[in-house]
Amino acid sequence: MKAPDTFVIDGRAYGWRRIAELRREQLKARKASQPHQPTLFDLKDDCRPASERTTAGRYQEPTLLAFLQDAAE
Repeated sequence: MKAPDTFVIDGRAYGWRRIAELRREQLKARKASQPHQPTLFDLKDDCRPASERTTAGRYQEPTLLAFLQDAAE
């Protein structure tokens, strides 16, 4: 069975291309209505070793500074 060329919505016939065009216009209008929000600060790359990037990693593999703090106490 062939797909219908037109759709009847509220008693009016619309072609598939016209529906797609209306949807693109809708999306464009929505995008234009939402303001662009700049970031509050510049994002920086995390240069720490992979094991120190998470809390679990820092707990499992303490660094040299952690050993020095324990020795001073």
